[in-house]
Amino acid sequence: MFPLDNIYAERKPWARSFLRHFHFSLSTGLGHTFFRHELSGFGILQPEGFDSRIYSMAIPASQYTNWVNTISSEPALPTGTDTFTFPDTEKLGFKGGGFNVPLKGTIHYEFQGKYRIGGGYSYDIMVIKRMRPITHQDQITGFQPSQNAGFMRKYFGMLGFSFYRLGTFLFTGDVNVGGFNPGNNFTTGLIKKGVFVNLGVTVEKEFAENFQVFVRPSFELKNYTISIPGSNGGSIVHNINAFYTNVGVTYSLPALPKCYHKDCNAQLNHAHGNREYRSRMHKFYKKQNPMYGENYPKLFKYKGQNKRKLNPY
Repeated sequence: MFPLDNIYAERKPWARSFLRHFHFSLSTGLGHTFFRHELSGFGILQPEGFDSRIYSMAIPASQYTNWVNTISSEPALPTGTDTFTFPDTEKLGFKGGGFNVPLKGTIHYEFQGKYRIGGGYSYDIMVIKRMRPITHQDQITGFQPSQNAGFMRKYFGMLGFSFYRLGTFLFTGDVNVGGFNPGNNFTTGLIKKGVFVNLGVTVEKEFAENFQVFVRPSFELKNYTISIPGSNGGSIVHNINAFYTNVGVTYSLPALPKCYHKDCNAQLNHAHGNREYRSRMHKFYKKQNPMYGENYPKLFKYKGQNKRKLNPY
């Protein structure tokens, strides 16, 4: 029998067969931060006609008009000033909102077609809105933190699991865990930060084998503690959980290099000599199966005016 090795050359693999499992993503979107804190060890003063301020129960003369992103201390109100006083024997605190615009980049490695591991970095613009009282809304006016706009930086590791596929849509649950710096408008020397946990579901629309567009709604848990100077060691824990919706793109290195032959019109993966190449016909924004061409999935006889003809040919 004539040996087939004399007819078919053995295809040599490319080094990128490993690198193609690394995926790079870039996204932006919108977010909303939910500020909330309670005032254990502090009372509230409400001067008539002014924003509220807090005072330390240990040192009542220590009064503050901002205790969210920095500490703004004020001299004690003069005797006789019309105020409402709310001691810490009641449930006191404030809540508010923040507007976020994230710019996020990640890299992850996919294996077994459904598991992901990687990391990333996020740079968020955050604007803090006015804080409102949790209780006594008819008596406490709230306050607006000073220097309310800044940039939050986050760095994290990520794990993911692809749990469902519907046609060209892939659904992946993932978690980001890491640290954060609340922003240049925060007095970092007074702040003790924790870790953040972000839980989300990524819905990817697949186009070419190495290009996807995705949307990722997520919910994030995080907090920080700010120390209050002049309050005999007092501090306030701020919860700043957030909801995000990110929209972005994912790119990975193709498993094969593009065919070098300019006149080659093959739509599927193919070989020249002992090397395999991908088609020159595949557009990165158009869904393709690398094992067969899909540039023209709809026959010409079903397009335009042809679809109304009894015999389009």
